[in-house]
Amino acid sequence: MRIIAVGDIHMAPEHLDTIPEIREVDLVLLNGDLTNYGGIKEVRQVLNHAMELNPNILAHFGNLDKPEVNTYLEEVGINLHGQARLVNNSVCIVGIGGSNVTPFSTPSEFSEADIFTTAEAAYREGLDYVRLAEPLLNRKIPILLLSHTPPINTKLDTIRGGKHVGSTAIRNLIEKHQPALSIVGHIHEAKGQDTIINSPVINPGMLRDGGWVFIEVKNSELHTHLQ
Repeated sequence: MRIIAVGDIHMAPEHLDTIPEIREVDLVLLNGDLTNYGGIKEVRQVLNHAMELNPNILAHFGNLDKPEVNTYLEEVGINLHGQARLVNNSVCIVGIGGSNVTPFSTPSEFSEADIFTTAEAAYREGLDYVRLAEPLLNRKIPILLLSHTPPINTKLDTIRGGKHVGSTAIRNLIEKHQPALSIVGHIHEAKGQDTIINSPVINPGMLRDGGWVFIEVKNSELHTHLQ
């Protein structure tokens, strides 16, 4: 199974066109900030363009998307926020959208306690899916965490000036569960890779800057290429 993960589209979905193989992969993950303070009208524009390239999309909102974006994604059946999805019996994807509190009072921010409660419930749902499916399939199913906000105190949450602004809740979740892979975003200038204990974390950066991740699920392992 092949997946492309992108985030921080910010009303510029035309940059999806430059991603090799986006039409051929099995799944495209859109990791929040699909719009710039936009709602349903704006997110439709983004999704329409993305689905012309590949109809197999899962997504959630970011802090710069209005809460109605979350509702709309749920209505059209592609929402990942606070949910787990077992995809093609190959990978379980756990999603958490929005962000921790910022100084800018953006539309979709949450307390660290609320982030952890939502993410932990979604992760436990994913673990239940995996525990039921693995004996039937006779193989391991990896869990991929898709979080718009990055974990705190990594290479991936540092803004200009060196301050760490990531989420303690997401870090605690990763430390606790050690997903096979975490894809994060939100902090455009912190593109790169890091590891929490033994769990790899990738921030591809902003889409218009050429940021995306190619993921291949092979022999129950996730192999990645950060553009």
